[in-house]
Amino acid sequence: MYQALYRKYRPKTFDDVVGQPHITRTLQNEVRAGKTAHAYLFTGSRGTGKTTCSKILAKAVNCPNTRDGNPCGECEICRGIDEGTIMDVLEIDAASNNGVDNIRQLREDAYFAPGQVQRRVYIIDETHMLSTGAFNALLKIMEEPPAHVLFILATTEAHKVPATILSRCQRFDFRRIGSEDIGGYLEKIAEKEKVSLDHNAALLIGKLADGGMRDAISLLDLCISYGGAVTAQVVAQAAGLAGSGHLLELSKAFLEKDTASCMEQIGALHEKSVDMERLCGDLVAFYRDLMLLKTVDQPQRLIVALPEEIENMRPLADSMPLSQILYIMSVLQETQNRMTKTANRRTELEMSAVRICNPAMDGSIEAVLTRLEALEAAVRKGTAVLPAAEEKTKQEKSARQKSAAPSAPQPQESTILSDARPFGQWQEVLGRLLKTNPPLFAALKTSDAYEKGDLMLIDAKNELFFKLIRENEFAKDSLRDALLAQTGKRYRLGPYRAQEPPPAKKDPLETLLDAAKELGIPVEEK
Repeated sequence: MYQALYRKYRPKTFDDVVGQPHITRTLQNEVRAGKTAHAYLFTGSRGTGKTTCSKILAKAVNCPNTRDGNPCGECEICRGIDEGTIMDVLEIDAASNNGVDNIRQLREDAYFAPGQVQRRVYIIDETHMLSTGAFNALLKIMEEPPAHVLFILATTEAHKVPATILSRCQRFDFRRIGSEDIGGYLEKIAEKEKVSLDHNAALLIGKLADGGMRDAISLLDLCISYGGAVTAQVVAQAAGLAGSGHLLELSKAFLEKDTASCMEQIGALHEKSVDMERLCGDLVAFYRDLMLLKTVDQPQRLIVALPEEIENMRPLADSMPLSQILYIMSVLQETQNRMTKTANRRTELEMSAVRICNPAMDGSIEAVLTRLEALEAAVRKGTAVLPAAEEKTKQEKSARQKSAAPSAPQPQESTILSDARPFGQWQEVLGRLLKTNPPLFAALKTSDAYEKGDLMLIDAKNELFFKLIRENEFAKDSLRDALLAQTGKRYRLGPYRAQEPPPAKKDPLETLLDAAKELGIPVEEK
């Protein structure tokens, strides 16, 4: 008769347990020293080894031939516990035996000495499912247990276990097993089963298992049933991964603010009987992957997707600011929550698509922050469109400067500054400076600025500014930092002096008359 792989390859000793060295090492030391506690609490997510370690511990405290804290696995007691024929080692399912009467029966049986082994072991699985009365009944015997009794409580929700019970147990928290550890163990199983398993397929199974070894082995068992080599594509097909092609196309439409395309794609998916709530959840997961691509150095360790799908997502992640990704995630999660309360799920998803493509219609804080960041980026790039009034003022100022410019050749310094252009974001820089250096802001309140490459020329009417810039390093750093925060560019600083027009040439006749008057020569003007 065929035996499932997760049962066939269940660890028999502490050394065989994968991914829990902090627990197995401690239990081995306690068994080796003969100092095991009377009650243990094993907690953690499913498939991390709680029940497995419980059975290994039950064998270790009763095995007469322990080896370095591990049960031998060969004696009659070890084989009997593995086969379930030792009646003094009881595994109780608290989900279906959670009443007071069940625990009362346990208490009555516990006081009898074991018949086949040294210690009677009670493994209570899903302990958090016990009723309040059952917990109270269990507490009494856990306070003063017989010397031959050992309790092992296993649960996925330790916060539901009363503190009075917790205080009488040694607690061990089982961690989620890493995908690399799971993949390595699966490759060993595949080698024993003489099955070809790709390394990428093993890692993908490890990611899909979400830290649970049992789920991973069960998925491998399913993939083997497909026949042939187990590849990443086989794993994706067996696990029901829908792929990210349609999610990628929808996300591109969101990025381009193409509402019509979004509606067409949602309609096409609806015609294919795609569940709208599932689609919304897949979009949330897809944008989570984009968020990881933006924020994590090695995102492939956290993203459950094929390697080629991750590479297809990278350009999209690079083209979107993080604030926009977070905004879209929040909109989709709100939509997913509303879908549970309505039958019009397609309409809810279409409404969210309209909000995403038109953030100006959304008054939420996330939408406002997204628009502000987009505006700041446009200003830094110089692509922001100025309002009509500001544009007109800028044109008038430029015209006045042109009309006031002298026609005569200028000195070398004036030639260098002649191509400096007015800096349009100066008032925004002053607004930032008001928060960081108010005295410098006061000195620059009536100033203007001109930009020439990486040189920022300050036309200040207040002489205090030039004194601060010459003598105060903090003033220079404050102004440079304000410019950097506004433009994303670091500037050199310098003063700007408007060129004085050259004096008009005097009439030679007037010069002669003035000289005659100075010498006392009478001159009559007619």
